[in-house]
Amino acid sequence: QVQVVESGGGLVQAGGSLRLSCAASGRAFRMYDMAWFRQAPGKGREFVAAISWDGESTLYADSAKGRFTISRDNAKNTNYLQMNSLKPEDSAVYYCAASSRYYGDNPGSYDYWGQGTQVTVSS
Repeated sequence: QVQVVESGGGLVQAGGSLRLSCAASGRAFRMYDMAWFRQAPGKGREFVAAISWDGESTLYADSAKGRFTISRDNAKNTNYLQMNSLKPEDSAVYYCAASSRYYGDNPGSYDYWGQGTQVTVSS
């Protein structure tokens, strides 16, 4: 069992930056592939970025490429999503997810989810 807790959301102006953190507890964090998804009101859950258990591989949605960076620190049981050049359309609840058997963009393949952190980008 893995528990994940997101933090770092907030209100920021367009063009600004935020860094989201996802702290994990429970079984060995380093065994899990991690990802970020987001969900805006009235929309489905959308893939943002993923990182492999060893940090060697990353995957980004087209909307995140060049602006967002996912990373992890296994010594701290934490992964991060650095978000730069934020746009109003990035506004959503951002969720951290973990999987011991899957690395990719399918939300149904992740086993553990956090409660989410709100990101609001004003124009």
